[in-house]
Amino acid sequence: MSLFESTFRHFPEIRIDNVIKVLFVCTGNICRSPTADGVFRKMVRDAGLDDHISVDSCGLSAYHVGEQPDPRSSEMAKSRGLDLSDIRSRKINPNDYLQFDYVLAMDHGHLRDMRAQAPSTHQNRIELFLDYHPTLAGQSVPDPYYGGPNGFVDVFDMIEEASVRLLSDIREKHGI
Repeated sequence: MSLFESTFRHFPEIRIDNVIKVLFVCTGNICRSPTADGVFRKMVRDAGLDDHISVDSCGLSAYHVGEQPDPRSSEMAKSRGLDLSDIRSRKINPNDYLQFDYVLAMDHGHLRDMRAQAPSTHQNRIELFLDYHPTLAGQSVPDPYYGGPNGFVDVFDMIEEASVRLLSDIREKHGI
């Protein structure tokens, strides 16, 4: 039994609402996951589904806890009409696997690590985010931190396309 699984015994799964909860996860929660958080949150808001879907993001590490997204992510988002200034990095915690219906990994390493941490009863909630992309299923969202001058643009575009499909899938699956 993993440390996370032993911790889960202290967090009963209690859902007091019918809100679908979506969590985007990357390494430090300063580039990919906050971008996905902001993009998807705007799509949810524009679709009038704020009362039905909540969105959050976190990182597997605590390197940047409390920090705002990378300035390059914020600038890219701003150029597309999004404001990420209310997002602060946080580290994933055991309760996230219980509370979120969708726990979306930005890359294969995150997927592997989360599957190792989460209890077996919640493995079905953990997915690779780009599996929702129309042409990039099975691939990782590259880390734009090291991606050169177009890294943040390319990542934003990937996230936007996958988010469209994710929202469509949630609407269809949950009848909203």
